[in-house]
Amino acid sequence: MQELKYLAGYSEDLCHQVQGLISKNTLAKLLLEKYPSAHEIHTDRALYDYVMAIKHDYMQKSQPLSKVIFDPKIQMKHQALGLHKFVSRVQGKKLKAKNEICIASTFKKAPEPFLRMIVIHELAHLKEKDHNKAFFKLCTFMEPAYHQLEFDMRLYLTQLDLFGPLYRPSL
Repeated sequence: MQELKYLAGYSEDLCHQVQGLISKNTLAKLLLEKYPSAHEIHTDRALYDYVMAIKHDYMQKSQPLSKVIFDPKIQMKHQALGLHKFVSRVQGKKLKAKNEICIASTFKKAPEPFLRMIVIHELAHLKEKDHNKAFFKLCTFMEPAYHQLEFDMRLYLTQLDLFGPLYRPSL
């Protein structure tokens, strides 16, 4: 039985079902049926605009964002999909603070719902720093299918680890 590192914490029965999909070589088919294509957001500027649109829809009164990027340094092996940073520094006599969101570059070629789920997760950290009940309530407010998307994204990451990219680069 293969280690399903992205599904750690899920029930043994569910992991066994995923193992069945892997052994029958049907995981990719399942994912492609549900998510037939990758999104078209490939630049940091396009990602910034995408994030700001979601922020505008759900979190207008939250702290401003100064930077949003795809970050190739985020290591998937540590289960980080994105990061939120709060940077403060003293400039003269003023305290300058800024918020940044970094998304793992792996998600440049992922389905849009997965990118949205990660963005919502990181935006929720602007209001709730910890992964508590209020945090997940905010995530599901912004994306009612948040938990299903998180699970499907974990299947997608498993597919990437075991078999490589699901989507071919566009010409």
